[in-house]
Amino acid sequence: MPQPSPTRRRRGRLLRSGAALVVLLAVAGYLAVQYVTGGTGGPGCKVVSADDDAATYEFEPEQAVNAAAITAVGTARDLPERAVTIALATALQESALRNIDYGDRDSLGLFQQRPSQGWGTPEEIMDPAYAAGKFYDHLVEVPGYTRLPLTVAAQRVQRSGFPQAYAKHEPDATLLAAALTGRAEATLTCEGRPGASRTKGPDAVRAALVRDFGRDVLQPVGATADGTEAATSSPSPAGGGSDERTVTLPVPDDAEGADASGGPDARRRGWQFAHWAVANASALHIERVTYAGREWTAGSSGSRWHTSDSDGAQGAERDGGSGAVRIVTAQ
Repeated sequence: MPQPSPTRRRRGRLLRSGAALVVLLAVAGYLAVQYVTGGTGGPGCKVVSADDDAATYEFEPEQAVNAAAITAVGTARDLPERAVTIALATALQESALRNIDYGDRDSLGLFQQRPSQGWGTPEEIMDPAYAAGKFYDHLVEVPGYTRLPLTVAAQRVQRSGFPQAYAKHEPDATLLAAALTGRAEATLTCEGRPGASRTKGPDAVRAALVRDFGRDVLQPVGATADGTEAATSSPSPAGGGSDERTVTLPVPDDAEGADASGGPDARRRGWQFAHWAVANASALHIERVTYAGREWTAGSSGSRWHTSDSDGAQGAERDGGSGAVRIVTAQ
């Protein structure tokens, strides 16, 4: 049997090497895109228990953004933490907290809601704030939903073919809800990215705050009736930066945010804003968040919360008050 010529063997090796290089470049490109967009392979997020049970839950920036949005919609309606837990567990089961544009039959979005079943148009359902709002609309109509097992409450809304599947997500949803409602302080961290942003800095942060919490979130700091003015700008809490990089959300010490149904007091509201900012750090290129004497900085020291060097923040902590949430965007 004739042997292949040396030229043919070299050509075969070159072809195999070229194919391998193409595969490697494709994988590298995929990972780069995922890093930039905050998908799989991007800097991670973690929430820890405020209790002594050492429970933790690790997740991705895309999931963090969606979880923060679901929580913000619920607290903006003065719903209890249990409602947020149910919503988060449901979204974990239905979409893994990803805003997917596919599903069973015509199901879409975080909660796999179906346009054909009256949940809204496809465009509306793909809006996380809208989708969360529709879920809460149905949840609050379930009699005694806060006292029901999570699986039962979720199933009354979703009518799923696998109703018991929600239960396995309750521990993670409970951790997320405690942090994102602000009850558990300094328990949510993300690696974040301190690099340059193509967004408009504080303007992008303000727009996202309004998107998730509604226009009223900016009213305490001088927003106009039409919402064109947003939270105040101020220098970085550490003395660096400029007015063009920082959004300051004052949190009143007199607990004006509290309501008769047991909603968040001022400090809890402040921690909700602080954790929301960390959850959105990759998407909005947030570099630093400071609140109540604690500070989170993207990409440093494991992205944990540390004692802040800001005199103002330390003063608020000493006085037992809440001070202001300061969100510093990348240059």
